[in-house]
Amino acid sequence: MASATDTGRAETGRPGRVQALAAAASRFRWLPGSRLGRLILALNLLGLAILVGGALVLNELRQGLVNARIDSLTTQGELIASILDQAATVGEPEPQMDTVLATELLQTLSNPAAQRARLFDSHGRLVADSDWMVDRVESKALPAARARGERDLMPRRAGPSARDVRRALALEVGEALLGRHVAGKRQSDGGERVVSVSIPIQHVRAVLGVVTLEANDVDAIIASERKALIPFILIAIAVTLASSLLLNNLVAQPVLRLARAADRVRQARSRAISLPDLARRDDEVGDLTRSLEDMTHALSERMDAIESFAADVAHEIKNPLTSLRSAVETLDLVQDPAARDRLLGILKNDIQRLDRLVTDISNASRLDAELSRDQPKLVDLGRLIGDIVSLYQATTRAGDVRVAFVPHGGMAAAMVMGREGPLGQILRNLIDNARSFSPPGDVVTVGLLRVKGEAIATVSDNGPGIPPENLETVFERFYTSRPKGAAFGGNSGLGLSIARQIAEAHGGGLRAENRTGADGQVLGALFILTLPEGLP
Repeated sequence: MASATDTGRAETGRPGRVQALAAAASRFRWLPGSRLGRLILALNLLGLAILVGGALVLNELRQGLVNARIDSLTTQGELIASILDQAATVGEPEPQMDTVLATELLQTLSNPAAQRARLFDSHGRLVADSDWMVDRVESKALPAARARGERDLMPRRAGPSARDVRRALALEVGEALLGRHVAGKRQSDGGERVVSVSIPIQHVRAVLGVVTLEANDVDAIIASERKALIPFILIAIAVTLASSLLLNNLVAQPVLRLARAADRVRQARSRAISLPDLARRDDEVGDLTRSLEDMTHALSERMDAIESFAADVAHEIKNPLTSLRSAVETLDLVQDPAARDRLLGILKNDIQRLDRLVTDISNASRLDAELSRDQPKLVDLGRLIGDIVSLYQATTRAGDVRVAFVPHGGMAAAMVMGREGPLGQILRNLIDNARSFSPPGDVVTVGLLRVKGEAIATVSDNGPGIPPENLETVFERFYTSRPKGAAFGGNSGLGLSIARQIAEAHGGGLRAENRTGADGQVLGALFILTLPEGLP
């Protein structure tokens, strides 16, 4: 096929990878949807899971680092507060804190390079600050100079005011003066986030002051954690890109190939779609490919059948037309009345033959449309046979071949799934065929039985039977084999062909046999219609 040569090169070696991925996707059977749908969902969830997992891990890490920093500051603050309580407390019975000595001790005990330490008295007034004790000047880079009159178009980031910072610190110190240990995060004077602990200096039950320790390396910790999140983000992006490319190769490209192959069929450059590498896939794309291949092959076979049918129709119609033309051309030359009557008889016979041919050809051409238009339903085959036989019995005249319904074993009902009209056409065609081969006044017998989930209808006659070599050819279109003395042109040769086509469309079959006696003598023909039984 054209599609096999044009599109079969791009995916050499890919079915193995496809099957491996399909096997991997089968592990996610708990996910909703089909196999390919589960693969798409699993690949997309994988990238998201990596990103979420990394964020959760780093969030736990960040919280752990902050908690560890608070614990470290709390330990240092408790140590400093304990030393100040023991060494810088004076006065009895009302103790007071020696602020000068406490300041010297705070300078000795604090580490200004790692954290900021501040000392407040019992009234919440700042007594000492580690920033006062170091020779350090903080510097910040100035923004780029602007031309005179130029406005600053860049929005300034809103930060906490100095009043808000002082208020937050005052609240923390005030709570610590009540004898509680206070720890948390807040913002410093420069707008940085700091981890702060406030420890009361407590002599017995009296609170003499508060030691506050601040660490401003929280932003640096967060920044480092954000940098640590970058690999997870990159991995998630890579997985998403890989899954997108994979889905493009597994879904988009095969569907595009199927569309192009369908276009070739539509443009008559190919009779059928043939993509073996896609048809081997064990997923929805493979199912679609196999369905399209089967559909287009069926259409191709149907086109061949139509071409063959058209050729047979032309041949069959040409014969009576040739006879008609010869009879018409000869009629003017014949003067004998008897000869003219014979020619007129030939003309009448050929016209009847043409009429029968056109009628049967019309029925055969409409058969597919009728079968596709009607919806199958449960049909009582016994009742249908009884109605048809009753109609024949009501119209039979003296000397005509009679029709009798003789169910096997007294069974007169069998439910099949099908279309009542076409099934009745099968029975009428078989009965008409049997009557045409039966001697005058004889009987055509219609039987019915059920065997292993199948309904079997039989039509038998007492005629000459069928030659063994023609038991199959009798079902070919336009095939006629009449006994000696039968009128020529009385049958079109389409009845049995139409009957078998309808039977096969219903999932059944139709075959012919000869009835024989004990001595092997042929007693007549027997046609056997087999249909799958419906609901009991």
